[in-house]
Amino acid sequence: MKKFIILFVLTILNCPFSIGQIGKWKTYMAYHDVQEIEKAGDELFVMASNDLYQYNLNDESIYTYDKTNGLSDTFIRHIKWCPDAKRLIVVYQNSNIDLVETNGNVINISDLYTKIITGDKTVKSIRIDGVYAYLICEFGIVKVNMERAEISDSYTPNHPEYPTNLPEEDNSAYDQYIEVVKKLNPGGPKYNYFFNMLMHKGKLYTVGGGIYQFNTYNRPGCIQILENNQWTIYQDDIKPAFANSYKDVTSITIDPLHEDHVVVTSCSGLYEFMNGTFKYNYTDGNNEYIKSATTDNNPNYVFTNGAIYDQEGNLFFLNSEAPKAAIIKWSKDGKWSGIINPEIIDINNRSLRMMKGSMIDSRGLLWFANAHSDNPALLCYDDDNNSITKFNNFKNQDGISLSVVWVECVCEDKEGNIWVGTDKGPFYLTVNEMTDPSLGIIQYKVPRKDDSGYADYLLDGIEITNIAIDGGGRKWFGTSSNGVYLISADNNDQLQHFTMENSPLLSNNIESIAINQQTGEVFFGTDKGLCSYISDATEPAESMDNDNVYAYPNPVDFNNYSGLITITGLTLNADVKITNAAGFLIAEGRSNGGLFTWDGKDKKGNRVASGVYNVITATQDGKKGTVCKIAIIR
Repeated sequence: MKKFIILFVLTILNCPFSIGQIGKWKTYMAYHDVQEIEKAGDELFVMASNDLYQYNLNDESIYTYDKTNGLSDTFIRHIKWCPDAKRLIVVYQNSNIDLVETNGNVINISDLYTKIITGDKTVKSIRIDGVYAYLICEFGIVKVNMERAEISDSYTPNHPEYPTNLPEEDNSAYDQYIEVVKKLNPGGPKYNYFFNMLMHKGKLYTVGGGIYQFNTYNRPGCIQILENNQWTIYQDDIKPAFANSYKDVTSITIDPLHEDHVVVTSCSGLYEFMNGTFKYNYTDGNNEYIKSATTDNNPNYVFTNGAIYDQEGNLFFLNSEAPKAAIIKWSKDGKWSGIINPEIIDINNRSLRMMKGSMIDSRGLLWFANAHSDNPALLCYDDDNNSITKFNNFKNQDGISLSVVWVECVCEDKEGNIWVGTDKGPFYLTVNEMTDPSLGIIQYKVPRKDDSGYADYLLDGIEITNIAIDGGGRKWFGTSSNGVYLISADNNDQLQHFTMENSPLLSNNIESIAINQQTGEVFFGTDKGLCSYISDATEPAESMDNDNVYAYPNPVDFNNYSGLITITGLTLNADVKITNAAGFLIAEGRSNGGLFTWDGKDKKGNRVASGVYNVITATQDGKKGTVCKIAIIR
């Protein structure tokens, strides 16, 4: 029966396969900066860019470690091999501990991480003596039995048994193998910095950034592009026109008239690239509109951000705390101009002090946020009329005004509403409210599902750092300390809440979000690196036909597969029905953007029998769609 089904499917189906399985996580870690090397027999464990990989000296194979394949945490501080226990001890920045064996097995010891103590738990170095690892901390020494995978004891300096004759630290493996390791290529980006990201035609464009309210991050400037699991690094050995160094790149945009022409903003002005090669740095000193944030015209503090091209090829970007222009335009014909008016002037007749997050909406209007606590606001610039509207009246649906300290990000939803992320949660501006700033930016009220008649405000009090809308119209909210929330298109349901504690998410501090609308892959740029999640929504198709509607995996062998079956290529809110060969209805529902998922069960929750099942679709208005088939093997 199984052979018959497989042969039958292969003769009637010619469907491409999906890039990723729904629900799957992936990390994209950097391994560029080699920090520590430990030899374990024929294996080398390498800590690089605060991440870990393993290299076999015989067959030259490389195995990378991360949260998706065993590690319990991120940002490694130190590693050390214990020959007697035949395990590597991995100590993280937060004092969490993993023991790693050469076969890839990982054992977590979380006692030091979870224990509340007086003093700094940061591990400065590790000494090995027999089966014991001694962790040298600020508060004292922690003794780990690596054979039994437990903490044996801890000592403060006044402890009567405080260890005083520990071996000297052995770093000989680093000296012996650093030249070998320098030639290795474990893959991944160059840096774990992803302050701003942009998805364009299947490519993920990223920069590390950034600038926060009172200072800069001092992160090296670098453009990193991901395409088909391969990274391209743009030229970064750049000498700025006047500043000390190329660093803290805050935003990136792509010229629609020439896709190899890329522009980024930074704390030292605007940088222009062509085909991955640096061309020019426009800044205070060589451009009449771009000005420094300091009265002495310091070239290291030219706070540009929010670069974005319109569809015609005109570039707009923001210049914070500047005396001449808040919004700068570089037109497609090469002309420069600057815009400033009372709505975007702060103290000392300078522009607002923390402008960021530019977005051009479906009406052609330029929106951006001012993230400074002295003047938090959402702003809208109409280039056709050279006018600026300021929205700083935040209130809930009960009409109560709220005091917002931060406005971090701006996004347009599928209905044309403008959403902003603040320290008090997300707010939105409807199309009707855009004409009158006094109406306010509204905090959405979510009805409770307990028939009480009460309601709660959407993510009330949670600081929102990023917002992205997926193909199903759902909202992905990134936060500063609470991970990521996925909210339904109607705003009434929390569909997911990912944190570093309950998922492979690398950190609860989300700096950027980007979505590949064709595959459903959602990228999360965190302060500990980049990871992604394959969601169950893609951009809907304009029409459904036999060439673009298909199911995967197909055939489905439930003896070896336990995931969802995905039907893709659907139109928005398409009606989907699954029937057996006799025409009986097995399952039904509506598409999520361009996808529909089926768990392989009937309406009673029972796994269906082996056989060929029909997927029958229709458009939202009831017009006939397509039919494809799924083979089930049990």
